[in-house]
Amino acid sequence: MIYKELHPYLKGFFSRSGSYVFIATIMAKGLSFLTSLAALYLIPSKTLGAVLFAYNIITFLIPISGLGLHQGLLRYGAILKDQDTKDSLFLYVFKNGFWASLLLTFILVFISILIPFQFKETSKYLALLAFLLIPSYILGIIKIQFRLKNDNKSFAFSEIVYHSILIISVVLLSYFYKEMGYIAALLISPAITSFIFIKKLRINFQAKKKLAITNYRFWKYGFFTSLSNVIGQLLFVIDILLIGILLNDPKMVTNYRYVSLIPFSLLFLPRVFINTDFVAFTEKIDDKKYIINYIKSYTILFLIISIIFTFISFIFSNQILSTLDESFTQYSTAFFILTIGISGIYTSRGLYGNLLSSIGKATVNYYIALSGLALNIISNYFLIPLYGITGAAMTTAFLMWATGLASLILFWFFYKKRIKKITI
Repeated sequence: MIYKELHPYLKGFFSRSGSYVFIATIMAKGLSFLTSLAALYLIPSKTLGAVLFAYNIITFLIPISGLGLHQGLLRYGAILKDQDTKDSLFLYVFKNGFWASLLLTFILVFISILIPFQFKETSKYLALLAFLLIPSYILGIIKIQFRLKNDNKSFAFSEIVYHSILIISVVLLSYFYKEMGYIAALLISPAITSFIFIKKLRINFQAKKKLAITNYRFWKYGFFTSLSNVIGQLLFVIDILLIGILLNDPKMVTNYRYVSLIPFSLLFLPRVFINTDFVAFTEKIDDKKYIINYIKSYTILFLIISIIFTFISFIFSNQILSTLDESFTQYSTAFFILTIGISGIYTSRGLYGNLLSSIGKATVNYYIALSGLALNIISNYFLIPLYGITGAAMTTAFLMWATGLASLILFWFFYKKRIKKITI
C-alpha cells in the first residue's frame, strides 16, 4: 500500500531533477553546518553572539527584500505559458525589486543608528549586514528563474556554489579579521554567486515588454507572501532575540543557536520537495485528483520520516549534541522538543502553507503566521525566564504544529470553494 502510493510520487520527483536538488541541498546544509562550526571556533563566543543577534534580524527581513516581488515571480511565472513572457516578468521583478531592496537597506541602516541595542557593537553589525538584502534578493530571483525554466539542475548547482564560496570566505576572512571578516563573507558570497549565474539565464536585459499581470494584485500577492515569510522566519529567530533580551546573556544566545542548529537544518527535506514541485503543482492546482494524490503521497512520506527522526532524537540526543560541544548535552531536552516540533512542519505547515500560496491565498498565510508570532511572544515572555532555552523550544514546537494544522484546515476550506466555483 505504502509502496503503491510513494512510487509514482517519487518517480515524478526524480523526473523533475529532484535528485539534483536533494543532493545539492544535502551538500549545502553540510557546508552551512561546517561554516557555523568554523565561525564558532574562529570567533569568540560573546562576540559571535552579538553578530548572530544582528544577523538574525536581517535573516527574517530577507524575505521582504524587493517588497516580495520575487514571490510574485514564482507564482505568476509558473502560470505563464511562454518563456519570453517569463523572462519579461523576471526583468520587471529584477529592476523594481532592486530599487525596493536598496530603499529598505538605507531605512534599516538609519534605524540601526537610532536604536540603543544592549549588546555592544550590535548597531554597527546591523548597519553592515543590512546590505545583505540586495545580493540575497538578486540571487533569490535567479534561482526562481531557473525553476521556472524547469532547470532544476542549475538551481541545484547554484546552491552548491553559493555555500562553497561562503565557507571558504568565512574561514579565510574570519581567521584574519574575526567578526568583521565573518560579516564580509556573508555579504560577498551571494554577490559573487549572482554574478556567476545570472549569465546562465541568457536574458536580454534591453528587452521591454509590458505585462498585464504586473498590476496591484501582483504586488499585493508578493507583498503579503513576503510578509508571511518574514513572520514565519521570525517564528524561528524570535527565540534567539527574546533569549538575548530576557536572559541578557550573549552566551545563551550562542547556546540556543547551536542546540537548534541540527533540528532546524532538518527542515531542508520538505523544502527540497516543495522547491522541486511548486511550479508543477501550481500549474495543475485546479486538477483536484492530482492535488489530492500529491498531498496523500507527500504526507505518507513525511510521516514516516518524522517518526524516524523523532526516535533517533529521543535515543541519541546527548551523542548528537556532544559532536558540537560537550557542554551542549545539558540542553538535550530542548533538542528533543524541537525535533518533535519539526514533525509539524514536515506533515502539515510546509505543504499546506505552499498550497495556500499556490491558490493565491497569501493573506491567509500572513494571518496564520501573525497569530503564531503573537502567541510566540506571549508564551516566551513567561517560559524563557522559567525554563531558559528549554522554554523557548517548547513554544516553538507547539507553534510549528498549531500553524501547520491551521494551514491544513484553511487550505481545504478555500480549495473546496475554488473547485466548486470552477465546476459550476
